[in-house]
Amino acid sequence: MLSETQRKDLFAGAKQIRAHSYSPYSKYAVGAALLTKSGKIYLGTNIENAAYPAGICAERVAVFKAVADGERDFAAIVVVTRDGGTPCGSCRQVLAEFSPDALVIVANEAGEITREAPLHELLPGAFGPKNLNVQP
Repeated sequence: MLSETQRKDLFAGAKQIRAHSYSPYSKYAVGAALLTKSGKIYLGTNIENAAYPAGICAERVAVFKAVADGERDFAAIVVVTRDGGTPCGSCRQVLAEFSPDALVIVANEAGEITREAPLHELLPGAFGPKNLNVQP
């Protein structure tokens, strides 16, 4: 369960980092704020590239920054977009690798929540470490 302070901090972070999006092709800026179970917040924004597959989503930037810092357990992620678009399949899969029960909150640029659900509801039956009989 997120405290009101955590929720506000996540929304503020996602909105702030969204302004740094590099999205000259899609014009679809995304900001993400990831809360680890240790209480740290990692921010990410989408970064596009003229060679389209070389870009990366905001959610994965936040996750990769957290993992690079040694974090592996996530409590929640807030994603802010123009219209409240949900994380793509790749982002859902990356989040599920670490925390399939993390809370996902999606909002539009006006701050209206368009979706709030645990990740396992957004990606039912996710493939993960258990399928390979390993524990990371």
